[in-house]
Amino acid sequence: MNAALPVIALAFAVALGLGLWARAGHDMDMEQWSVGKRGFGTVLVFLLMAGEIYTTFTFLGGSGWAYGKGGPTYYILCYLTLIYVISYWLLPPAWAFAKRHNLFSQPDYFAARYDSKPLGFLVALVGLVALVPYMVLQLKGLGIIVSTASYGAIPPTLAIWIGAAAVTVYVMVSGIRGSAWTAVVKDILILAVVVFLGLYLPYHYYGGIGPMFTAIDQAKPGFLALPERGQSATWFASTTVLTALGGWMFPHIFASIYTASDARTFRRNAVFLPLYQLMLLFVFFAGFSAVLQVPGLTGPDVDLSLFKIALETFPPWFVGVIGATGVLTALVPGSMILIAGATLIAQNLYRPLAKDATDASTGRLAKIMAPVLALACVGFTLYGGETIVQLLLIGYAVVTQLFPAFFFSLWRENPLTKAGAIAGILAGVAVVSVTVVGGYTLAKLFPGLPGPIQDLNAGVVALALNLAVAFAVSLAGRGARTAARSA
Repeated sequence: MNAALPVIALAFAVALGLGLWARAGHDMDMEQWSVGKRGFGTVLVFLLMAGEIYTTFTFLGGSGWAYGKGGPTYYILCYLTLIYVISYWLLPPAWAFAKRHNLFSQPDYFAARYDSKPLGFLVALVGLVALVPYMVLQLKGLGIIVSTASYGAIPPTLAIWIGAAAVTVYVMVSGIRGSAWTAVVKDILILAVVVFLGLYLPYHYYGGIGPMFTAIDQAKPGFLALPERGQSATWFASTTVLTALGGWMFPHIFASIYTASDARTFRRNAVFLPLYQLMLLFVFFAGFSAVLQVPGLTGPDVDLSLFKIALETFPPWFVGVIGATGVLTALVPGSMILIAGATLIAQNLYRPLAKDATDASTGRLAKIMAPVLALACVGFTLYGGETIVQLLLIGYAVVTQLFPAFFFSLWRENPLTKAGAIAGILAGVAVVSVTVVGGYTLAKLFPGLPGPIQDLNAGVVALALNLAVAFAVSLAGRGARTAARSA
């Protein structure tokens, strides 16, 4: 047995131990399990939000895209910064409304704002669809981390099963409190490891960060810039906007709003969380370091670039430290995803249909659904071939379709009706579904359009149609009611 495996096993043990410690003295009813009794302060909310956003996507996907895509990678840096800017204005009023109405999940918010159970049901379905690729991303990352860091001793498929079982047990034991406290350890580890890798690797192999970029540019001219077509400036801008608007629309990230003890927490975090973005630069530097040192990785294998160069550079025990850090970057968001998904199923799909459902029975069902949801995600993980970043982009394209209804719900006079909100979401999700399942892009569908328009992210087009349909249906509904009253 190599020295990496005990270190990775220790990470799983520490996470489970923190989960048991975090739940001690707390009755794990629905409110405690899913939103921590709405009692988290600024530091815990900061770490929880960072834990949900800085995941295996950041650890492996960011470095993988730097290795495989070059210049387009920097959209990740831009959109996450915009997410926090948006949170300064939008999250405090959403938190106040949720606290006033004692809400548990994202669909609860939409159903209450629009006084529409069907809208809440639809939002729950959309949320589940978006959560699947996000959870697959975490399991995919866990599989890569455990298999690679074990030097192949544990096959990827077995690693995925181990990861899914670990996340499920963790969720059943600790709920949201365990996720928050594990995020403390995870953030300390990832900050130290990523900064070290981002500085050491360029200096070790190239003599510095500047010389590294010079060497890459000489070997692969244009790689560090945006291409003229495909992932061009148009793609970059539209993808940044799409993912920034959708950042708070994932059910597990939206639900983290409910955990805060007061609204000022979000404004404090909006000031400091963008500084956390600097960590991404070191992730990118690590990925760029691998471009010339471990050439030839293509397709989903680009996500292996960080570990491939680590295996060639460091002793097994330090590879284990990197692997342990990666395990925690998957466990924290993975646990949040399972909690949010299970809550959606129990609270927003089952409870509206079961007249005799109680808080206690709904809470029990949510905990039962966690392993069922994990099992379904394992199936998608084992039979999907997309890269980590591509999986996240699919999830964003779907979940961003909820943003217009959320944004206008915060207005004093909401211009959207419940029918308009439902119609807009359905139209947007339909467009995303067709493009994703069919593999269509604007370039394929409309080859005669100018190049920059062809490169638009299809999710933005779906969002535009969403808005148009939502306003058209809302105006038509108001017009029909006005005419009826006048008759």
